[in-house]
Amino acid sequence: IIGVGLYFFTTFTLENAVEQAARLIRTGQAQSSGMTAAQFKQEVCDRSPGFVDCTSKLRVSVKNFNEWTQITNATLPTCLDAGGNLTNATTYTPGGSGEVVLVWVCYEWDFSRYIPFLNLSDMSNGSRLIQAATTFRTEPYANAN
Repeated sequence: IIGVGLYFFTTFTLENAVEQAARLIRTGQAQSSGMTAAQFKQEVCDRSPGFVDCTSKLRVSVKNFNEWTQITNATLPTCLDAGGNLTNATTYTPGGSGEVVLVWVCYEWDFSRYIPFLNLSDMSNGSRLIQAATTFRTEPYANAN
């Protein structure tokens, strides 16, 4: 029960962190300030619990689209490679005013390897992949020049 509770707690807190950090893109604050991919990832990490390993187990992708219909399975970020390992591929294109943005976070929750009698793993090393995402249209704001 404790293991499943920790899994849901980690999932919920990552979803919340993504929503809070994504607001910086939604309102244009990230774009206007020239926020980098590393700085945006740090915003997600700052809003995550301290036990989340942001250095080696968290990947953040941000992609922009002109219209909602452009978001398809083929345009979604991938978290795992063909071998079931966390991929290093990330993107950071927050777009501009009035564009559709997808913020996608992949986290390798390795605690699942240590829970006896409960198989939560879905990665090749026994870890569990946790994903959190949000999609929105950015608010109208003045683009920085």
